Amino acid sequence: MRVPRVLLAGAAGLTLMLTACTTDAPTDAVEGADLTPDQEWFDEAEFETQLAQREITPEGPEDQPWLQAIEPEWIDTSEFAHESPEDATLCFSNASVSNPWRVTGSITMEQQVEALRDQGRIGEFRVSDAADNDNQQISDIQAFVDSGECDVIIISPSTTATLTPAVETACESGVPVVVFDRGVNTDCMVTFIHPIGGYAFGADAAEFLVEELEPGSTVLALRILPGVDVLEHRWAAAQRIFADSELDVLGYEFTEGDGAKIKDLVSQHLQRGEVDGIWMDAGDGAVAALEAFEDAGQPYPVISGEDELSFMRKWREEDLTAIAPVYSNFQWRTPILAASMILAGEEVPSEWVLPQEPVRANELDEYLERNEAMPSLHYAKFGGEDLPGYPEAWTER
Repeated sequence: MRVPRVLLAGAAGLTLMLTACTTDAPTDAVEGADLTPDQEWFDEAEFETQLAQREITPEGPEDQPWLQAIEPEWIDTSEFAHESPEDATLCFSNASVSNPWRVTGSITMEQQVEALRDQGRIGEFRVSDAADNDNQQISDIQAFVDSGECDVIIISPSTTATLTPAVETACESGVPVVVFDRGVNTDCMVTFIHPIGGYAFGADAAEFLVEELEPGSTVLALRILPGVDVLEHRWAAAQRIFADSELDVLGYEFTEGDGAKIKDLVSQHLQRGEVDGIWMDAGDGAVAALEAFEDAGQPYPVISGEDELSFMRKWREEDLTAIAPVYSNFQWRTPILAASMILAGEEVPSEWVLPQEPVRANELDEYLERNEAMPSLHYAKFGGEDLPGYPEAWTER
């Protein structure tokens, strides 16, 4: 099994508490993008693997993508079989519920727990929330280990390197460990669950802009922040694809996930010239970017967002030329299902790669109709329509 690279959950839905927007002009650093990926963040083999995985038909039920797996290597878990799964305790160490993507996912997870508990496939479900604090999460994991009461430990790590020893400690306890969403630098867990990854997300967005824009069109890239693997991978994939195109990539701006800052930065660029396309490494601020075009009286750009409903509703209302890459939110169901499979002694993939398909224009109406009652910060591909609390658990969050 490959040592997993960090996959920061919710990067597509990252929302940070930050100061008000700046009115400074764009810096010289964004004048013309360097389209050579930073080798610190670019792995050619992994890039090629992820792009190829987009075209591979996953194994599993066609109508349950959270149970599908791309090229799985199945492993035996019979040593962890529990005599009475209905009495088994699942312990979940969560990095946080600090953004809408994670809130949506955690609700879905809780509802999956209820469904399996009703079926007698699991018992108690204990959750700790580290509030994005590495030290707190290390303490949380150690507390689960020390209790001796966990039959499966599920971990969504806050960061990669810092949490690796804590995950290894959990593995050494002899309790089966499931890691999902964000990776760590070990393969000691029974299974590591994640969508395809950041390169796939960035490529989906960049390829769409190349297809839809005329040669010589200008593109502005909006990034959240540097130094986060999955976000760096998204930009690295875009660099590779834009470098082979005839688009004029103006550069990129770090927005820190702040809607006011996004709008201000786009407005500044529009004052200096035309912007024909917007590429985003996390599209939950896409509506703010579009508002800058409205204020400037400029036509909407070709834009990549994500499957957050605020963007998708704007897309339909304004008949945008757009795409919504996803970091599959339905993955929050999979760790609970994997835990129940492990308790039953069933095989699971050692690396469970879930499908990650963007929402395109021909699917827009379908996903909006499915999610008509959901709030704006909900994610269309949450995959919880068949769970017991639907829709109230999500609408009344």
